[in-house]
Amino acid sequence: MALVPYEETAGVGLQKFHKPLATFSFANHTIQIRQDWRQLGVAAVVWDAAVVLSTYLEMGAVELRGCSTVELGAGTGLVGIVAALLGAHVTITDRKVALEFLKSNVQANLPPHIQPKAVVKELTWGQNLGSYSPGEFDLILGADIIYLEETFADLLKTLEHLSSNRSVILLACRIRYERDNNFLAMLERQFTVSKVHYDPEKDVYIYKAQKKNQREDL
Repeated sequence: MALVPYEETAGVGLQKFHKPLATFSFANHTIQIRQDWRQLGVAAVVWDAAVVLSTYLEMGAVELRGCSTVELGAGTGLVGIVAALLGAHVTITDRKVALEFLKSNVQANLPPHIQPKAVVKELTWGQNLGSYSPGEFDLILGADIIYLEETFADLLKTLEHLSSNRSVILLACRIRYERDNNFLAMLERQFTVSKVHYDPEKDVYIYKAQKKNQREDL
């Protein structure tokens, strides 16, 4: 889903992904994210959408203290780490093959007293949903997880399962292709979707989604 092999023919724009460490400052902490593009591809580098979503959370757009939160397709774990530093109880998820790498970044960047608030757990969209209670989370986060059309149905199924009528979903993405808009159209059939933030420098949007009220048509 997020694992793509990579040939050594990167342009200038991709050189940052070859750096073994990417350093950020969020929530009064210096965060050093280990990257490993060669071994794990797109799952093991920090994409702009993760930085924009982390910044949005730090701005206080959502009350995170004590908030039950899950990050989908976490990759390096930056967004989940920032959410935990801001007070959320976070389940940081990805596919099994990426978990060891993800866990190393989470453990390296969370102080001991915050580490119990962050759990790294396997979640393959549309598959092992039985490991999660329906409507389990107050907040669902995803950064640059809308890009493979074959995953859209499973992602939508996962969002439907994990959210309740009170849950807020925040998806940060760059709209690269028409298929990205197609996913948003699919999302709007089941959720009320609004654009809540845009970073013009990084060309990244943040969309907020909530389940439609089942009784609103009565």
